[in-house]
Amino acid sequence: MACSSCSTGKDGQPRGCKNNGTCGTDGCNKLTVFDWLSNMSLPNGQQPFDCVEVRFKNSRKEFFRNVDAIPLSIGDVVATQAKAGHDVGIVTLTGELVRVQMRKKKVGFDDKSLPKIYRKATQRDIDIWQKCRNREEEIKKRSREIAISLNLQMKLSDVEFQGDGSKATFYYTAEERVDFRQLIKDMARAFGIRIEMRQIGYRQEAQRLGGIGSCGRELCCSTWLTDFRSVSTASARYQQLALNPQKLAGQCGKLKCCLNYELDMYLEALKDFPSPDTKLQTEKGVAFCQKVDIFKETLWFSYKNDPSNWHALSKQQVQEILDTNKSKGKIDSLEAFSAEKVIEGEAMFENAAGQDSLTRFDRPKKRKQKRKKRRNNKTGNKANV
Repeated sequence: MACSSCSTGKDGQPRGCKNNGTCGTDGCNKLTVFDWLSNMSLPNGQQPFDCVEVRFKNSRKEFFRNVDAIPLSIGDVVATQAKAGHDVGIVTLTGELVRVQMRKKKVGFDDKSLPKIYRKATQRDIDIWQKCRNREEEIKKRSREIAISLNLQMKLSDVEFQGDGSKATFYYTAEERVDFRQLIKDMARAFGIRIEMRQIGYRQEAQRLGGIGSCGRELCCSTWLTDFRSVSTASARYQQLALNPQKLAGQCGKLKCCLNYELDMYLEALKDFPSPDTKLQTEKGVAFCQKVDIFKETLWFSYKNDPSNWHALSKQQVQEILDTNKSKGKIDSLEAFSAEKVIEGEAMFENAAGQDSLTRFDRPKKRKQKRKKRRNNKTGNKANV
């Protein structure tokens, strides 16, 4: 996710816009929405939708009403209405797609309490805004020191200034209720601004701060994911994953949201599989299911008296044995069925990324040998002449 003007500088900041992910072209911002209706004109007589979507620091987005019909486009910096004073943000969406987003987030179109846009931000507004943004890291460090001195069991994760610099919102996470009245007094005295404390969850903290996940990509919550669904360990069990908290937990400390991405496909595939609690009745004893492979459609069973020896059976074979057991019959043994080898399909996904062998440089190059042979033949021919 990067705009055309971004390139890494010496200090890690983008050399083009130098806003580290908050560029004016809105090409490398978090939760960017692609306006696929931008090249389509409205029908005759229809007025443009008078609401726009504005993004502030990190992932915070709000809807504003364009009362004065100011011509706005994606990437414009605007001054918006706030509870006291004004705020500064970047327009991320205009037109009919804003109506879709408002319907998705259950925001009324005719809501009279919807804040409005004052104007396009002037150079003075932008200078004040940038000056406040530059103070955030220093203030966040100082506020954490004050919270530690007061022995408060909380973590201040982010600070967001209002566009005019009159107020700062502190986002924090805590396990229990925190009495931060003294903290607000000390910070207001130290910084000389109005203070607002807002508690967020651990997933919302990861969404605001961002980062790189174990998959090597940017966190889903900070790039495109907007709704946080509950994730349980049952999702890992259905997908035959090891219940290792270190591997299943994300940077927020909660279970990874991506555990739900393929869950529906696994549940759909498991409908045709026998239950993991299935018991097979044989002449040698009762057999229990030990493992299920959804992709190969194979199940492994072992006898109650010999749990260390597993026998691989296909899904169809297990179903045949269950049908036999339902008719009050028993098969001779699992070995009779497992002797029939389960035909495995050829792996069509090998070397999908074009990876070569690690020992490819240890092999002698054949081309050089051919060239040496050719040279030897030429010299031999010359000698014979």
